[in-house]
Amino acid sequence: MIRVVLPHHLRTLARVGGEVEIEIGGPATRGALLDAIEDRYPMLRGTIRDHVTRKRRPFVRFFACGEDLSHEPPEAPLPDAVASGAEPFLVVQKLWRDQQKQLAEVSTVSMPSGSVTLFDTVLPRRALWLLGAYRELLVA
Repeated sequence: MIRVVLPHHLRTLARVGGEVEIEIGGPATRGALLDAIEDRYPMLRGTIRDHVTRKRRPFVRFFACGEDLSHEPPEAPLPDAVASGAEPFLVVQKLWRDQQKQLAEVSTVSMPSGSVTLFDTVLPRRALWLLGAYRELLVA
């Protein structure tokens, strides 16, 4: 079992408390671990990595055993301490103050019932598109 610590908003989305334990069939790699997370929690698909390219989202980082594994290839093996469950695999979302301001500006949409501010920093463009489509239905 591999222990995984998700950021608060992803834990809320997946409806889990603290750490999650993931079983991987085969070699313990970052790609296999993320596949297993997305299989067990389908609502997390596209939040950690892109649907099409399967690349890590820009503000998401991976840490284990005090090392940043974000730029390691997905097929690279996880550290032995993580694979054995002794140490957790951390998924961290990093936002800097100016990026938060920029995302907040992008994520504010005017609706007939008032303005809606999105706090979804992982998929703001898709969320804006969905709200735009919803607004068109209300106005039509």
